[in-house]
Amino acid sequence: MKTLARITAILAGVIGLIAFIPLLGWMYWIVIPMGVVALIFSYLGNSRGGKVVSIIVIIIGLIRLSIGGGFI
Repeated sequence: MKTLARITAILAGVIGLIAFIPLLGWMYWIVIPMGVVALIFSYLGNSRGGKVVSIIVIIIGLIRLSIGGGFI
């Protein structure tokens, strides 16, 4: 579970970096649920690193969505 949590969190982070490009903000609608799934896996596997990365990805995604109005 720890490995699955870390892989999911890192994958969400990489997609989040790609979504940071202007006009790709809609991708955060995919990144945030992936971060939540990674956070659940982290809690089940008791992975501290996965929890931290997941929470950071979720917070950045929510901030970016609120700035862009949910689309941009």
